[in-house]
Amino acid sequence: MPLSMNREVFITCAVTGSGGTQDRSPHVPRSPEQIAESAIAAAKAGAAVVHCHVRDPETGKPSRNLEYYREVTERIRDSDTDVVLNLTAGMGGDIIFGDVENPFPVQEGTDMIGATERVAHVAECLPEICTLDCGTMNFAEADYVMTNTPGMLTAMGGMMTKLGVKPEIEAFDTGHLWYAKQLVKDGVLDSPALVQLCMGVPWGAPDDLNTFMAMVNNVPEDWTFSAFSLGRNQMAYVAAAVLAGGNVRVGLEDNLWLDKGVLAENWQLVERAGTIIENMGARVIGPQEVREKLGLTKRAPK
Repeated sequence: MPLSMNREVFITCAVTGSGGTQDRSPHVPRSPEQIAESAIAAAKAGAAVVHCHVRDPETGKPSRNLEYYREVTERIRDSDTDVVLNLTAGMGGDIIFGDVENPFPVQEGTDMIGATERVAHVAECLPEICTLDCGTMNFAEADYVMTNTPGMLTAMGGMMTKLGVKPEIEAFDTGHLWYAKQLVKDGVLDSPALVQLCMGVPWGAPDDLNTFMAMVNNVPEDWTFSAFSLGRNQMAYVAAAVLAGGNVRVGLEDNLWLDKGVLAENWQLVERAGTIIENMGARVIGPQEVREKLGLTKRAPK
């Protein structure tokens, strides 16, 4: 696609994620109430979209508990703050192998479930967007594999489309974009699609600009994309994504820090991203404009 700066930019806030960050910052929300409050604060700071995982309120560990998703959804929808809700559907595809000589049986932390169960909270809560991690990859730790087979993605993507929930394709490498285009070609996903370019996540696509532009150039021209990187490169990627024609994602899922030695809150990261976007001469758009742009059905607030 041609390189052209985006002048109408939406911000997604990735509120809490599923990584082991809950003990590294007191600002990482754990309970459904905390997650919803953090999402609402991010929306008030300028995020048009909030991307939510849920966690066990006591331990902070990632969870698939349907009641937690329902509470987060209801709290956001019952607030007086308009925002597009994006729920993860990435949980339930995790394999942790044994050591290199004895890979089986798989180890504690493995969480493998079927397509219907992986999408159950989406069917229950009916967010406007949910994520679809469009590939399998070695993920950070030595023996952890994030698994999303073509069959699983076809099933999950078909369910999301039937529910009227727009999938946000999460692409961690160029092959994930290749398969996303196949899902559209096969009629599993509608076109134009929405894609999130996930840069710098070990061991997917590194976040150097050459690799980033290879990813951007593999996004079909009529699709909408956002992009992010991790840690100290989060804000640099706000500028990079806008310059490349995309939208931006920030939040505590991807970065805990506001400045060196200063732990961030989600609303602060959104506010800083908005400042960068506006200083570049672009405009931050709100949730209703995002709905119009992406063809979403407004479900809340009434």
